[in-house]
Amino acid sequence: MASSAFVLLCFFTLFLLCNGYPFHHNNPHKSFHRHSRLASHNYRDALTKSILFFEGQRSGKLPPNQRVSWRKDSGLTDGADLHVDLVGGYYDAGDNVKFGFPMAFTTTMLSWSVIEFGGLMREELQHAKQAVRWGTDYLLKATAHPDTIYVQVGDAKKDHACWERPEDMDTPRSVFKVDRNNPGSEVAAETAAALAAASMVFRRSDRAYSRLLISRATRVFEFADKYRGSYSDGLKSYVCPFYCSYSGYQDELLWGAAWLHRATRNPMYLNYIQRNGQVLGASEEDNTFGWDNKHVGARILLSKSFLVQKMQALHEYKSHSDNFICSLIPGAPFSTAQYTPGGLLFKMDDDNMQYVTSTSFLLLTYAKYLKRSSMTVSCRGTIITSRTLRTIAKKQVDYLLGSNPKKMSYMVGYSPRYPQRIHHRGASLPSISSHPQKIQCSAGFDFMNSQSPNPNVHIGAIVGGPDLHDMFPDLRSDYEQSEPSTYINAPLVGSLAYLAHSFGQL
Repeated sequence: MASSAFVLLCFFTLFLLCNGYPFHHNNPHKSFHRHSRLASHNYRDALTKSILFFEGQRSGKLPPNQRVSWRKDSGLTDGADLHVDLVGGYYDAGDNVKFGFPMAFTTTMLSWSVIEFGGLMREELQHAKQAVRWGTDYLLKATAHPDTIYVQVGDAKKDHACWERPEDMDTPRSVFKVDRNNPGSEVAAETAAALAAASMVFRRSDRAYSRLLISRATRVFEFADKYRGSYSDGLKSYVCPFYCSYSGYQDELLWGAAWLHRATRNPMYLNYIQRNGQVLGASEEDNTFGWDNKHVGARILLSKSFLVQKMQALHEYKSHSDNFICSLIPGAPFSTAQYTPGGLLFKMDDDNMQYVTSTSFLLLTYAKYLKRSSMTVSCRGTIITSRTLRTIAKKQVDYLLGSNPKKMSYMVGYSPRYPQRIHHRGASLPSISSHPQKIQCSAGFDFMNSQSPNPNVHIGAIVGGPDLHDMFPDLRSDYEQSEPSTYINAPLVGSLAYLAHSFGQL
């Protein structure tokens, strides 16, 4: 057993060295050297741009301090057909639909980024909190009526049949909801998680708003748990195939309860997790974390209660989290992760970068918990330290920012070389300022099919990324690789704050 562990350690060390990881044998609990000259990238600049991206995704009446000038007001009558106010929120990606499920997850992850690393953000903290609030202000509107959540604004199929600026859109702004008769536990529980997490973001700076958020989160979670069912069933023709819930709603119930437990410290949620954790938790081979699947995120989140708060009742989540970590370690007995030749974590062809950013965030967050508790991860005898987790996460972020075979940043506006033709309506069409005349539905496709670079640089947008072979064609029509989304950026905000601070850039 000892000899096999030694062989594994040697293999892992060789992998790190061959893929450009700095490998040290000194104190594993030290942070990165705090010297900007050793940094691979300007993480502070990337942090600024990653947050700025959210302003380009805003729907509704834009505020006076709006920095993305090529965007204007849009969707100002959203919800009017049902006599509800659903103005605001975010467009999820390169289209003009407001999907509540990924928007809630985006808000949860932005909040978690601020909770864990907001203290390192300095002047960017206010911008990050504004990004959170743009999401929560909308989610409060969407949950204003008890036992009802408005989960989508816009007919996705009709929206996708047009290529229009948000400011011009004339496709139906249909409103879809879940309620007692047509439940949607996954979107409801994710919304509860977002509101609960955000309540912690504003706990000191705006206590009244924080109390409103946690009160609403409690009510929304009760609805999610009491009226169980998938919104993909009742609203299948509208939410599928765009944001179907493929993983079911059990993961969101555990995730929502975990956030309410962390935000309130109410024993009721601890009891809920203890009673339902085994039923709601998936198999430990399920190591995907993104807008649809929250199992791994819930494990990492709950592990903090054991590692830092010493809640013995949640000790199992430490081992569950360790198994996730071991699944990422190349050559480890439980490793299931796939990497490109250039070293990028690769989960799937469509929008792979969301798994890169979410996994990197979990690595840095778990490293933080391990360091605070002076604990490590054991992968069948091989000890993995918090330093190793930070090293792996940094490698992924560096690849995203340009340390890759194509020498291309997959964040728009960062470094001299980045995607020029992202799949995004607003960015690819002339702005209202330069072209005040309306661009009709079908006329927009002339711009979509053009080989010209986008006229509006959507600074901070992170695209779906390269394929399994590190190739990226930079085609506007290739939405799988060229479309940005809010849930790619949200977890990266926290990772970039950590890296910028670690290298003395903040």
